[in-house]
Amino acid sequence: MEFQTIDKLQKKALKKSSTDFTRLGFALFFMIGVLTFTFLSNGGISNNMFLAIAALIGAYMAMNIGANDVANNVGPAVGSKALTLTAAIIIAAVFEAAGALIAGGEVVKTIKNGIIDISAFGGNPDQFIWAMMAALLAAALWLNFATMMKAPVSTTHSIVGAVMGAGIAAAGFNIVNWGTMGEIVASWVISPVLGGVIAAAFLYAIKKSIIFKKDKVEAAKKYVPIFVALMALAFVTYIILKGMKQIWSKTIELLNILPLVSLEVTKKPSFLTAFIIALIVAALVYFFVKKRISSNTTTLENTKASVNTLFTIPLIFAAALLSFAHGANDVANAIGPLAAINDAIVNKGVASSASIPLWVMGVGAFGIALGLALYGPQLIKTVGSEITELDQIRAFSIAMSASVTVIIASQMGLPVSSTHIAIGGVFGVGFLREWLHIKDENNHSVEEDILIIQDEELTKNAYKSELKTLQEKSDKTQTDYVRIVTLYKMIENEKKIIKSTRKNIKKAKKVQYVRRDAIKKIVAAWLITVPVAAVLAGVLYFTIKGIMI
Repeated sequence: MEFQTIDKLQKKALKKSSTDFTRLGFALFFMIGVLTFTFLSNGGISNNMFLAIAALIGAYMAMNIGANDVANNVGPAVGSKALTLTAAIIIAAVFEAAGALIAGGEVVKTIKNGIIDISAFGGNPDQFIWAMMAALLAAALWLNFATMMKAPVSTTHSIVGAVMGAGIAAAGFNIVNWGTMGEIVASWVISPVLGGVIAAAFLYAIKKSIIFKKDKVEAAKKYVPIFVALMALAFVTYIILKGMKQIWSKTIELLNILPLVSLEVTKKPSFLTAFIIALIVAALVYFFVKKRISSNTTTLENTKASVNTLFTIPLIFAAALLSFAHGANDVANAIGPLAAINDAIVNKGVASSASIPLWVMGVGAFGIALGLALYGPQLIKTVGSEITELDQIRAFSIAMSASVTVIIASQMGLPVSSTHIAIGGVFGVGFLREWLHIKDENNHSVEEDILIIQDEELTKNAYKSELKTLQEKSDKTQTDYVRIVTLYKMIENEKKIIKSTRKNIKKAKKVQYVRRDAIKKIVAAWLITVPVAAVLAGVLYFTIKGIMI
């Protein structure tokens, strides 16, 4: 039996080793393909080999974004079993690439969020190129390490920290916009707290309006269309504001060509415009879902599991829409510095912004999709099932939180991280589950049990005091002896009540629906992302500079 176990372990190890080797082969094939294509297609440019190496690093960065960041979009749907892992990877890969290629091609600032002042480079393109290459490689290496440790981190914070570190190494501390860095630090708290609170609020609202009702089917008929319509409202607003900027401006330009149509070309739609469009879509969704649920209620059982199934299709749409918006919005983290390097090499100068060529956009789009397919499953499992147990309703609440939080924060001018929001949402629903579990069948909380113990202790002490008085009495009567026996029994009874109540409290406190070790690991990774990426980028800058000089 022992030899059979060893043989099974050996076979499992060999299978894993073979899978890892295959993944590495696909990744290397993609990166070498990008390197070769860039070198051959830019043969007329001086330093084309340097550009090709930068493209290879950009491909590596894109794959790491796909492996780490995309898990936030589909992890809850997989954890709730609304989607299989394979289906989630296919949906996310397609919509991430589509978002990047269709809606991610606007002019992107090469220095993310104004982190550093490019005038400090003094017009020296070489130092600027070295700094951007060091930043790109540092961010990619940190993301790779975080993925290996199963820690979902912010790719935006990774590239921001790396750009800051490389900038400091190249031109000193005065190059950094410390106000912007302060906002980023603030987002470490703002993002997860907002995400957790909003996700917990949605989950509690669904439970209160449907799950806690005696007739769940009737409650579902009334409230599920409302919740799904709210999802449509939030997601359409989110997509228009965060993922459709480029499409919006191009659409306005096309409309201006038509006779009798004259519209002002704007860089992005206003919140009011996005909200009105989303409101129309939400109304249509409400009536569609209401009709579908009304026709299916005869097949629904009066159980939580049955109600959960009503949120499966909305969750699939949420995963797809979040992936599209992420591809459109975060592809710049992979290819923004690459576009900056390309612009500096081609134009032999340093510019504050640069148009992203189609081939650069392709590197980002397909790199994210490939990284997700090859290395995304382990982070998807972490987000979906290793922090807290998720079902469709909980996953729906997290998805709602991801879109609503970004909208609220962007309108208030608060810096937030989509990764921190999503993980904060997972924590939020987990802690809400703990809080609800602490309530016993009689709706007694731990605090109420503690008050019960205090009352019983007072009663027990009163009995003991009376018992002591009777025992010290010299001329005891028959009634006194009967009372003494009764008091002994009553004191023992009070002890049993106190012991039982303490046991209930201990049991309630032991129930933890959120893994504390996961919280510690993830929060630690968040806190060190910017400084680690910065230090690594600084070291890489001096290394590249030493090699080139």
